[in-house]
Amino acid sequence: MSKKLIKVGLIQSSVSNNLKSNLEKTLKMVETAAKKGAEIICLQELYKTPYFPREKGVDIKDYLETIPGESTNAFSVISKKYGCSIILPIYEKTKAGKYFNTVVVLNEKGEIGKSYRKIHIPHDPSFYEKDYFAEGDNGYSLYKHKDVSYTVLICFDQWFPEAARVSKLSGTEMIFYPTAIGNIIGNKPKDGDWHDAWETVMRGHSIANSLPVIAVNRVGKEGNLNFWGQSFVTDAFGKVLKRANSKKDEIIIQTLDLSMNDIISEDWGFMRNRRPDTYKKIIDKIK
Repeated sequence: MSKKLIKVGLIQSSVSNNLKSNLEKTLKMVETAAKKGAEIICLQELYKTPYFPREKGVDIKDYLETIPGESTNAFSVISKKYGCSIILPIYEKTKAGKYFNTVVVLNEKGEIGKSYRKIHIPHDPSFYEKDYFAEGDNGYSLYKHKDVSYTVLICFDQWFPEAARVSKLSGTEMIFYPTAIGNIIGNKPKDGDWHDAWETVMRGHSIANSLPVIAVNRVGKEGNLNFWGQSFVTDAFGKVLKRANSKKDEIIIQTLDLSMNDIISEDWGFMRNRRPDTYKKIIDKIK
């Protein structure tokens, strides 16, 4: 079997309160990744803004973007110049006045594709996202870069095996997870290592669905949160091929062989041995 190679780029960075500076820094990092041959480049969740949902009552008017807008206009220049696709997470304000945690995908021609709006919205101390984001209303999207199919899910989506499995059944060959997650400073978890759980659950999705997972996290301290970085890429067997550091900005470039997906899937037999007739309880609402 011939190889099916794709080179992905991950942009892990710290974020300041200066939105213009954040945009300019990320543009430079993305262009660097493109120059190194990255064909699909993924930014972290809410790449341009501080992680404002850590507090209640934040004035968010300066964080909102339209589609098209400042980010799509800026990054489409790079997409067209280098022929790369860019996964661009923003805080979207729709024409109807609704607010979503959104990913815009620019294809290799710089064209705006269908958006994905974060479906699973957390609401916990320092992650008050339901105060700021409506639940995604346009379903899971399958994207194409030339002959490669991929899905983008956002942060909290990464804890849900259902989202990963739907993506697999829709024909995706890999899943990108732009993320903003870390520890609450001064709060020692009683139930274990959160970072280990975060990486482990996504490696589980990779194994269960026989496809690479690409997780892109921010890094640095923002208020009471310490984002742990450590963005990573797995192969279709769930093995971590490359992992970023935990302290500073970093660009990761990794070549993946997607021809291994079907080989590994056949070896495991998870897909052919599924029993959908027994899964009806999954869609029941919890009372």
